[in-house]
Amino acid sequence: MSSVQPSNPDPYKVPKARERFVHHLNTSVVVGGILAAGSIFLALLGPLLAPYPPMEPSAGQQLLPPSYAHWFGTDDVGMDVFSRVIAAPRVDLGIALSATILALTIGTTIGGIAGYFRTWWSELIMRISDLIQSFPVFILAMVLVTITGQEIWIVVVVIAFVNIPLYVRMIRAELLSLRERTFVEAAIVIGVPAWRIVFRHLIPNVIGTIINQATITMGVAMLLTAGLSFVGAGVRVPTPEWGVMIATGASSIVTGQWWPSVFPGVALSASVFGFALFGDGVSRMLDSRERGA
Repeated sequence: MSSVQPSNPDPYKVPKARERFVHHLNTSVVVGGILAAGSIFLALLGPLLAPYPPMEPSAGQQLLPPSYAHWFGTDDVGMDVFSRVIAAPRVDLGIALSATILALTIGTTIGGIAGYFRTWWSELIMRISDLIQSFPVFILAMVLVTITGQEIWIVVVVIAFVNIPLYVRMIRAELLSLRERTFVEAAIVIGVPAWRIVFRHLIPNVIGTIINQATITMGVAMLLTAGLSFVGAGVRVPTPEWGVMIATGASSIVTGQWWPSVFPGVALSASVFGFALFGDGVSRMLDSRERGA
């Protein structure tokens, strides 16, 4: 007689890592990840996949509507819009990623120090952060870029600078509460150096918050890049960049040629939305795992 297998799985069985990951996976991570991955893919291979040179105009091909030869039409100087749209992420995503890494690194370090040490200079750091955040982000970025120059590396530094206070305030607030935990007091008692407590014990406990903010910063950085280019304070023509394309095509909308601006605008919106959605989904997924849901 064959043994009867239990119909229900063992309730005390610890799920495998893959099963736990699938359990906490959500729609935001999937949809946002697909959109973000698409932007990353185009940043890596877009210029190589472009059917036409994205920076070379064609004589007599100005403002052609979308067709089989030019899927997204051509702009006012005859450049293929589709080629420029898929080549633009290399610039937009490159600036956004560089600015995000710089802001995250500096902001997390300063916020971690200010959150652990309760001294007069930690309060001074917060007041400086408050001062920077009191200005409208886009206006401050535009003024700084105008003063310092329009080189791409300057745009990266400026965008990182206006985002650093967000990380400083966020990390400090998280560490102020974590600092009172028992494991921190135990580490202090046994003589663990302060820098090790901050960077090995405290900051890893807020990694979900950092990831969420980093993906939001990516989207904000891409919008700032496009916005600065739109007003002529960022990337210059004829570099394939979504903000530049929207700006140069805006004047043609009133005469019915909508494609030079609409297609890059849709691409920018989808990319920004993808990173924000992915970050929100990852944050909620990490929170669910911490609660054991």
